[in-house]
Amino acid sequence: MDLQKDIQYIKGVGPARAKLFNRLGIHTAEDLLYFTPFRYEDRGNIRPIREISQNSGDTFQTVQGKVIATRVIITPRQRKKIFEATIADGSGYITAKWFNQAFLKEVLKKERQVVLSGHVRADQYGYGLYMDGPEFEIIDTEDGELIHTGRIVPIYHVTHGLTQKVVRSILKGVLDLYNRPEILSKELLEKYHLPAHREAIHNIHFPPEGSDIERLNKGDTRSHKRISFEEFLLLELGLAMKKSVVTKESGIVFNVDGPVIRRLHSRLPYKLTLSQQRVIDEIRGDMASPHPMNRLLQGDVGCGKTIVALTAMLIAVENGYQAVLMAPTEVLAEQHYRNISTYLDQLNITACLFTSGVKSKERGNLLQNISEGNVNIVIGTHALLEEGVMFKRLGFAVIDEQHKFGVLQRATLKKKGYNPDVLIMTATPIPRTLAMSVYGDLDLSVIGELPPGRIPVITRWLYGDRRREAYYIMQEELRKGRQVYVVYPLVEESEKVDLKGATEMAEKLQKSFPENRAGLLHGRIKSAQKEEIMGQFKRNEIQLLVSTTVVEVGVDVPNATVMIIEHAERFGLSQLHQLRGRVGRGGDKSYCLLLTSGGITEEGRRRLNTMERTNNGFEIAEEDLSIRGPGEFFGTRQSGIPELKVANILRDAKILEAAKKEAFEIVKKDPSLDKPEHGLLRHAMERKWRDKLELATI
Repeated sequence: MDLQKDIQYIKGVGPARAKLFNRLGIHTAEDLLYFTPFRYEDRGNIRPIREISQNSGDTFQTVQGKVIATRVIITPRQRKKIFEATIADGSGYITAKWFNQAFLKEVLKKERQVVLSGHVRADQYGYGLYMDGPEFEIIDTEDGELIHTGRIVPIYHVTHGLTQKVVRSILKGVLDLYNRPEILSKELLEKYHLPAHREAIHNIHFPPEGSDIERLNKGDTRSHKRISFEEFLLLELGLAMKKSVVTKESGIVFNVDGPVIRRLHSRLPYKLTLSQQRVIDEIRGDMASPHPMNRLLQGDVGCGKTIVALTAMLIAVENGYQAVLMAPTEVLAEQHYRNISTYLDQLNITACLFTSGVKSKERGNLLQNISEGNVNIVIGTHALLEEGVMFKRLGFAVIDEQHKFGVLQRATLKKKGYNPDVLIMTATPIPRTLAMSVYGDLDLSVIGELPPGRIPVITRWLYGDRRREAYYIMQEELRKGRQVYVVYPLVEESEKVDLKGATEMAEKLQKSFPENRAGLLHGRIKSAQKEEIMGQFKRNEIQLLVSTTVVEVGVDVPNATVMIIEHAERFGLSQLHQLRGRVGRGGDKSYCLLLTSGGITEEGRRRLNTMERTNNGFEIAEEDLSIRGPGEFFGTRQSGIPELKVANILRDAKILEAAKKEAFEIVKKDPSLDKPEHGLLRHAMERKWRDKLELATI
C-alpha cells in the first residue's frame, strides 16, 4: 500500500468519511497507521451467559451465542424505535438492546453466531438481564479474526459521525495490505530487542492474545517501544545531519583572550556565579573554533544571561566584528539597550537601538552607521530583519526569548553576516529530555543558579476569605513606596467579561489607593500606548498596573514587589512562573499572590500547588511537561521539528537517549546517509522532515 495514499481512496472511507478523518488530523494511509489507541479494553474473557450478572461493576462482559429472536419496539411516548435481539449459548440467554438502530434487524438475523461485549443490566420488570447498546461482531467462519469483541480491543479518540467500529474496520483493512520494508538494521533490532515494524504496528492496534493490558494502556509494550525508537531515530538523524552541515561550514575564528572581557568583569557590581563562568568558557571554546557556533543558553528568570551574552558580543567586537541582539518587543529591546549601555560607555564601545518605533530621520542615520561599521553593537526587534538593515561585518548574533521568533526569522538574521556565531537565549526552562529532542542540533548551556542576593519570591494561593491578605500585602508594599502588578487572564470565550473585570479593578484600586496612580494595559490598546504605559510603570509614574496581557518576559522593574494574579487557575504553569519572575528583581522581599474563586479542576490544583511549593524553573517545567504533554508544552510550529505520533518524550526518555546516540553515530560514519544499507533510512528520514531539511543551517 502507498503510505501517502489519500485517506478518501482507502476502502470503506470515501469523501464524506474522509472529512471526518481530516478533523482528526488523518489525511493519508500513513496518518491512519500512526493514529494509535489512547486506551484498550479487555473483551477477551468470553463467559457462559448463566455466569454473568448485573453486579459485575463497570467492566465489559463478553458472551458468544446464536441469535434466536429479534424484534423492533416503538416506545409509546417518545415514539423511539428499540431493536432487541435475544442470544442463547446453551447455558442461558440474554437480550441486547439498541436505541434508534432498527436497521440492525437486517444485520443480526436469526441463527447468526455473534459475540457481544457490553454492560449488563437487570430488566426493570424482572424478566432477566440485558445488554445496553453492546458492541457486536458476527462470526461468519471458524477462523475469522475478531476485532471488536472477544479480544483486547483498541479505543480511539473519534469525532462525531465516526464510530469506534468504523475506525477499527478500516484500520484492519489497511493493516492487512500494509507491508513496508524494514528500515532498521538487523543489528539495531537485536541490540534493543525490538520487533519488526509490521509486527509492531499491527500489535499496537490489535494486541495478540495474552497481552498485558496495563502495559498496553501505559504505552509500555515492546511494540510501542519499537515505533517510538524509530520515530526518535528519524528525528535525531535529521538533527544530526543539520548539526553536521553546520560543523562542516567555515566560521570565524575569534581570539578569545583579549583584555576587554577582563575590563568588563572588573566593572561589574557583583561577582559572576560559577554557572555564568562555566557557560562563558563554553561559549569562548565555540568562538575559538573554525566552525559557526550554534548554542542554546537556558536560564531561569533573573539568572544573569544578559551579561553572558554581552561578554560574547564584546569578544566579537574586540576582533573587529559587529554584534547584534534581537529581542521580541520594544520594551525588552530598550531594557537591554539601557542595561548594556551602562557598561559600554566605560569601554568606549558604541551601541544603538533599532526598532520600528525609530523616527524616519534618525532611522536613515542609524542604517548608515550600521552599514558603515560605525556601530559595534546593534540591539533591536523584528525591525532588524528588514532588507534595508545591512551590516558591514556581522560576526555574532544573540536571539533573546527564541520561542517568540520563527525558524525563518532566525535564518534571515543569520544571513546578514558571513556564518556568524549564534547564541539563542531563553528564560523558559526546558527539561533536558525535551531540549534533547527539540534542540538536538544545538549545543546546550544552562545557568542553573541565581546571582547572590536574590531572595526567592514568596508565593501564596489565596481563595475565599483569604483574598483579604492580598489587599493587606498590597497596601503595606505601596506604603513602602513599592509597585504592584495585577494580572487578569484574557481568553476569547470570556474576553468581554475579563476586560470588564480588569477595567473595574483598575477603577476600584484607584479609588482605594487615591495617593497612588493606577494604569490599565489590555490587548485593544495600540502598541505605542502600551509601550508608553509600561514606560510610566518603569519610571514609577504608575504604581498599580492592571493588565490583561501577560507582562512581557524580561521586563525589569526592580521596584515592583507584588504580583497579584486573578483567576490564577486559568493560567498555565509556565505563564504563572514567568509572571512571578516580574517581581523580586530588586533584592527586596517580594510576593506572588495567586487568587482563585469557585471550583477548580484537579489539574488546576496541581499547578497552583506546584507554584507554592517551588521557585525552581526547571522543576516547574518538568511538572508542566508532565501535565500538558510534549506536544502542547512546545508546539512544533515555531521550532521546525517534525511531530511525534507514538513516542512520548516523558515516558520514553531512555529510548530517546538511545536513538539519539545511534543517530549521531550513524551520521558520524555516513554524513549524507549515502551507503546502500542506509538508503531506506534516508528515504524515511527525508519524508519525515519533508520541507524542514532546507532549514539545515539555522
